Amino acid sequence: MTELDAEDNKLVVLARGALGRTGGTTGAAIRDTDGRTYAAGEVALQALRLTALQAAVAAAISSGAEGFEAAVVVGAKFSDAGVSAVREVSSAARIVFADRDGAVFDIIDDAEVHGG
Repeated sequence: MTELDAEDNKLVVLARGALGRTGGTTGAAIRDTDGRTYAAGEVALQALRLTALQAAVAAAISSGAEGFEAAVVVGAKFSDAGVSAVREVSSAARIVFADRDGAVFDIIDDAEVHGG
């Protein structure tokens, strides 16, 4: 498994923090091309449902982000619907998937899946 750099490790911490604050099953964090980070948990309202990654993307885009460098999702698989949202904005952004303890189990880098 590829080791994460300090900036991607920071995203793991932020995603785990969002997971803990919301009490949900997933958390996500994303870094835009200006280096700003956004973290979110899943949204499960009757009127609105978003995965944690979709919520993080929405927070970033609504704050003016124009592109993404990397994202981390804790507690979800690479089939997360937020992957498409990240790819729509930045096709080459790295997306890291980790378990609730922060252990990385999948990485999507340059639109390919790595890891196991």
